[in-house]
Amino acid sequence: MGAGDLHDPVRVIVHPGFHKTGTSSLQSYLHRHRAALAPYVAFYGKDDFLKAGSAARIYAQKPFPWRLRAFRRRLDAFLTSIPDAPVIMLSRETFSGAMPGHRRMLGRTITGYHGVAVPLGRQIIAALQARFGPQVQITFVYTLRDREGWIRSVYGHLLRSIHLTQDFDAFRARFPDLMDPAAEARRIVATLGVADAHYFDLADIGSRREGPASAILDLLDVPSAVRAALPPAGRANSGQTAPMEQVFLDMNRAGGPKADLKRRKDAMLRDARRR
Repeated sequence: MGAGDLHDPVRVIVHPGFHKTGTSSLQSYLHRHRAALAPYVAFYGKDDFLKAGSAARIYAQKPFPWRLRAFRRRLDAFLTSIPDAPVIMLSRETFSGAMPGHRRMLGRTITGYHGVAVPLGRQIIAALQARFGPQVQITFVYTLRDREGWIRSVYGHLLRSIHLTQDFDAFRARFPDLMDPAAEARRIVATLGVADAHYFDLADIGSRREGPASAILDLLDVPSAVRAALPPAGRANSGQTAPMEQVFLDMNRAGGPKADLKRRKDAMLRDARRR
């Protein structure tokens, strides 16, 4: 797929997560090589539209109508700021809401995406149609993983990022009817009425040369010669070992200033990755 005719309908690929499905690796790879891939896609990741991404997360935790309108305003502002291109990709996990395991207002645990991903998705579609015209071609892409592996990864992430004091068994018990990520994604797409949607399992794409980004390069028909000229993907936002998880759990239970806890955990992770 080349640059094409700018008078043709714009194609926008929306990658709304999910969390802990190789999204950071995908975003990092496409961002790092955006210049080489510019003839095939104009890529925008979470660092490109921080305000819209943050507004989506805030809406997920406090789902008031004015929070949804704030998200739309910020997304409109971002879309207005970017140049036209034949193919555009937007990748941000918070387009599906907040990571399960976090809490909404009044302390309720977030256990799935559908309830907020649908209103967010409707606003994303409407914003894209307003910016690029009703003829815009919208593709939704989801990266996925198996249900139990996914919740285990979510637990590890929350253990290092927030003040979580439950062991895994207690945490898992908060999700007696845990959603299946693949079923949840298809349910969202069906509710939104998206005609073009693609689903990629991390077990199938994670170990490929370009990592999870390989799914997007396949979708874009990026030539093999272009792909071969790019370096292999590294791993972004990787988890910690089981012994380190126990250390993090003990640290969380011991308490202390949250900023200090985060600093100490980040330092431990950096040391572990250098070994």
